[in-house]
Amino acid sequence: MRKSSEKHWNKVYRKNAVDGLGWYEESPAMSLKLITRSNIARNDSILDIGCGASTLIDHLLDAGYSNITATDISRAAIKKLKERLGESDASRVSWIVDNVANPTILRELKDIAFWHDRAVLHFLTAEQDRREYLSTLRQVVKTGGFVMIAAFSLAGAKKCSGLRIRNYDEKMLAEFLGSDFKLLEHFDYLYIMPSGDERPYVYTLFQRIS
Repeated sequence: MRKSSEKHWNKVYRKNAVDGLGWYEESPAMSLKLITRSNIARNDSILDIGCGASTLIDHLLDAGYSNITATDISRAAIKKLKERLGESDASRVSWIVDNVANPTILRELKDIAFWHDRAVLHFLTAEQDRREYLSTLRQVVKTGGFVMIAAFSLAGAKKCSGLRIRNYDEKMLAEFLGSDFKLLEHFDYLYIMPSGDERPYVYTLFQRIS
């Protein structure tokens, strides 16, 4: 997911209303469920990978989380998210424009307590991109930290936003992360798009044990 992906996602966010996008959630209930399940402290570090213009940041701030970093490949997405939050709330978040599959800034982070990825990994179909993603994750997530990955399930769509994706189940995600990560919870979730179409996801929560 290189320069062409940056152009693709900037175009998507510049041309479309956020609440009409196929992955928009008014309330990211499943993500919040797993963040709560991790029982991290309100001042522990949360990294939202591929934040887009999602509402997760709003909900985390409202819940009192105070150490949030949001990153996306698209400047246009982050601009829209900052505008919705407003200057005061946006100033409470650290912002990084970077590509998790070819990072220049993300690897400078450390001691991340919760890695949140809803619908990023499944866009990485090239092995090099998957390796870079995993290498970055392993570098920044601390021992004892948590990793949430939500991806299109094996029963899910094969494309999203005009791009091919890679489908997963919890066993495939566990194999991808490796033996340093323990699978704590997983469940299937049927997401209903703003258009009314259905998108089956698998949600997983891992903890780094070494």
